[in-house]
Amino acid sequence: MKRVLLEKIITRLQDEVTFLTRAALATHAEATDDENKAEDKYDTRGLEASYLAHGQSKAAEEAALAVAQFAALAARDLAPDEPIALGALVTLEAKGKPTYYLMGPRAGGTEIEYDGRTVMVITPQSPLGRQLVGKKQGDTLLLDVGGRKTESRIAAVA
Repeated sequence: MKRVLLEKIITRLQDEVTFLTRAALATHAEATDDENKAEDKYDTRGLEASYLAHGQSKAAEEAALAVAQFAALAARDLAPDEPIALGALVTLEAKGKPTYYLMGPRAGGTEIEYDGRTVMVITPQSPLGRQLVGKKQGDTLLLDVGGRKTESRIAAVA
């Protein structure tokens, strides 16, 4: 089950790498095109395009690193009494409503539709990730949601 989820995340991230790489190459071509050479000292189109291309290539590198780290992530299910760590699939429940998270090495905020539910990737460095690491199924957390403290229970860990 978890292997399929990880494969969906990897596919999404590979698509992102492809998109960002193409965008960076196109922007670089625009930045170095003869038509974008500065006409005077105030013309910064080419310079701005080169900064954008650099940012896009950095984002592509980050996504490629995320792909490699997710590919290396073990797809084993955690036992309910094991503490939450990298690779854990966590179900939080607040006011009877479940939310689903995968503790990943990178790409926090990535959402994947899986088995009829939305699973969000979080990292151990994120505020929620810091609160979850080391906790176990059945533990409760006090989360700040929209400026309000909300009690959530760890309903499942896999």
